[in-house]
Amino acid sequence: MFRRRISDSFVSVLASSILLVSCGSFEAQSDSPKMTVGAGTPVPAAAETPPVGTTAADAADDPAIWVDPANSSRGVIIGTDKKSGLYVYDLAGRQTQYVAGGLPNNVDLRGGFPTPAGPRVLVAASDRGRPGAGAALFLLDPATLKLDFWAAIPVDLAEPYGLCMADRAGTFLVIVNGTDGQVRQLKVSAGADGRPQVVEERRFSVPTQPEGCVADEAANRLYLGEEGAGIWRFDLGPVATPGQLFARAPSAELVPDVEGLALLRDGPATWLIASSQGDSAFAVYRVDGPEPEYRGRFSVVAANGVDAVTGTDGVAALGGAVGAFPEGLIVMQDDVDEGPPGARQNFKLVDWREVKRALGL
Repeated sequence: MFRRRISDSFVSVLASSILLVSCGSFEAQSDSPKMTVGAGTPVPAAAETPPVGTTAADAADDPAIWVDPANSSRGVIIGTDKKSGLYVYDLAGRQTQYVAGGLPNNVDLRGGFPTPAGPRVLVAASDRGRPGAGAALFLLDPATLKLDFWAAIPVDLAEPYGLCMADRAGTFLVIVNGTDGQVRQLKVSAGADGRPQVVEERRFSVPTQPEGCVADEAANRLYLGEEGAGIWRFDLGPVATPGQLFARAPSAELVPDVEGLALLRDGPATWLIASSQGDSAFAVYRVDGPEPEYRGRFSVVAANGVDAVTGTDGVAALGGAVGAFPEGLIVMQDDVDEGPPGARQNFKLVDWREVKRALGL
C-alpha cells in the first residue's frame, strides 16, 4: 500500500455496485482505514493464520503458496511481516516457522530451482531493510519444508516495493518494482559455489506507483498493478515492449488502491484475481483468451469462526488440489484481524469453489 492520501471517510463512487462505507476514525495501526463488509458478492472465509508478530502497525502484506507436486497435502503458505520477516504456515494456516530479518514487503516463489544441493523452492521478497539490497532470496527444502535465508541482492531502484517471480522455460526471473514506477526484471541462478548469480534482463516503467504483479509463464505475460490507475499487461520476454492498461481504476471493477494480483489455473481457464482495496473486494478476470474478460467481484465475509477481510492488500492463489481445498486455494491479507485485544493483521484462506459458486464461473 502506498502512503495514504485519504480523509477519514469515503464517499460513494462511480456505480451503485461500488459502495464505500463510512470508516470513522483512521486506524493508527494501519495505512488503510478499517472497513465493514466489502462491496463484492459475499464469499465465506474458510480459515485464517495467526496474526503476524508486529502489532499496532501496518505489518502483514503479501502471501505466496507452494504445494508438493507429488503430494497435494504437503505445502506451505509464506507471508510477509514487512516490519520484521517472513512467516511460514501449513496449508491449514497454522504457523510452522518464522524467519526474522529485513523488511520484506511482497513475496513470491517458484519450485524446481536447481542448486548444487538439489532442487529447491526459490523464494524472493522485495526488501527495504537490508542495506544495499532490494530483494532477499530464500531457499525452501521440499523434503523438510524448512525455509532458509540465502542471500540479499542489489536492485537498482530508489525504493523496492512490489515483487513477483517467473520460471520461463527454466530461466528463473525475479521482477521487482519501485515506488517511482520503475520495474527491473532479473535472471537468478545458483552458481557451482552455491551462491546466487543475478543478471538484469530488462527494465521498464509505469507512470505512477505500482506494487502487485504476477507472471503467467504459459502465456508469456506479466500483469502489473498500478495502484491508482489499474492493471497493466506486458510480455514476459527479455525485451521491454509497450504494455496495455486493460482494467482502469477507479471504476466499477477496481477502487484504488489496486493491490495484490494472483493467477489461478482451473482446467482450461486461467483467472486473474486483483485486490480492490478501496472497497475490500476482489475483481476476477478470465485471461486465457486473447483479451482479459471481467467476470465479477467478490468480498470475503465472516464464516467458520473467521472474521471478514477488510482493507485487503496482497493476495495469492493456486488451482488444483491444495491441502483440504480440492479445486484451489486463495490466501489474502486482512488489514484488521478481529480477534483478541490488540491491533493486528493476518492472512485469510478461501476455498476457490466458493468463489466459482458465488460468481457463476
